[in-house]
Amino acid sequence: MELFTLQNRQARVCVSRYGARMVSIETPDHDGAFGHILLGFDDVGSYENAGGSFGAVLGRYANRIAGGRFTVDGQCFQLDCNDHGNILHGGIGGFGNRYWDLESFTESELALTLSSADGDQGFPGTVAARAVYRLQGTELRLELTATTDATTVINLSSHPYFNLTGSARHDILDHQISIDATSFLPTDAAQIPTGELRPVAGTVFDFRRPKAVGDNIHDDDPQLLIARGYDHCFVLNKWPQAGPQFAARAYHPRSGRMLELHTTQPGLQFYSGNSLDGGLKGRDGITLRQSSGFAFEAQNFPDAPNHNNFPSAVLRPGDRYQQIIVYKFLTA
Repeated sequence: MELFTLQNRQARVCVSRYGARMVSIETPDHDGAFGHILLGFDDVGSYENAGGSFGAVLGRYANRIAGGRFTVDGQCFQLDCNDHGNILHGGIGGFGNRYWDLESFTESELALTLSSADGDQGFPGTVAARAVYRLQGTELRLELTATTDATTVINLSSHPYFNLTGSARHDILDHQISIDATSFLPTDAAQIPTGELRPVAGTVFDFRRPKAVGDNIHDDDPQLLIARGYDHCFVLNKWPQAGPQFAARAYHPRSGRMLELHTTQPGLQFYSGNSLDGGLKGRDGITLRQSSGFAFEAQNFPDAPNHNNFPSAVLRPGDRYQQIIVYKFLTA
C-alpha cells in the first residue's frame, strides 16, 4: 500500500490510494505532544477486511438509498444492494473499496482520481471523480469533484473515525460535541430517512450547545435504539453558501484537542461508532469497541434521490459536482 504523507509543524496526515482514505492523522495536545486522532490499522489487508469505511472517500453515493432504487427523468435504476435490501456507501464495490490513481503529490497536496464506468454498482453514466487533500497550517482541506457523461446521482463524502484523546484505548463519550443544526432526519427501522426534518429542540439530538457524547447516548429514545446510538444526518443551518461554513466542533477537555469541521455540504452525519463491536483490532493491536471513535460525515442527505424536499443529488453532463470539507485541528 502506497502511503502519501502531508505534514507541517501542526499536523501529519497519511493517505492511501486504497479508497483515497486517510489512514492516520497526528496532531498535538495542549502540551505539544503528538498523538493519533484517527482510528486506523497497521496494514492494507486490515482495511480490506474490516469494512466500516475507515477514513475512506465514499461514493458514488455516501450513506443509504432505499431499496437501492431511484428514478431520474422518468427512468428507474436498480442498484446493487449491500445493506439489508438497501445500498450503503455506493455498494460493495463503492469508491471506498477501490484503488484510486495518483495525479500529483507534494508535501502539502495530494490529488487522486478514479474512473467509474457506466453501470458501476448499477449507477448510470461514466463518472470521473477527483479527491484533493491540502494541508495548510492547522487545516486539512478535502475537495471532492466529479463529472459524468450521462445523467446520474452522486454524493461524495469522507468517513474518518476520530478520537481526540490520542489513543483508541480511551472512548469518546467525554468528547464535547456541537453541531450547527436546528433539525435532523429521523429514520425508519432500516435507517432510511422518513422525509421529515425534525427540530432538535427538546430532543437528545440537540447539539446546538456543546454536549458530551455520553450525556444522552443511553437514553430510551426510539431513534437512538434504531441506530444503537447516534447515526443520523443533521440539517446544517448555513447551507447553501458559496464556500465552506462552520458545521460542527468536537473538543476533548483532558487533551485540549479540538476538531472543527467546515463544509459546503447540506448535511452532516454524526456517527458514534455503534458498529464497532470488539471484533477488530486497530493500530497497535488495540481492540475497537463501541464509542472507540466518532465520525463527522459531511454529505448530501441520505436517500435524497427519493425525496423531493431534500437537496438534489442529480448530476448532468456538462455540470461539475464540487464539495469541500475542511478539518481544523486546534487546541484549547
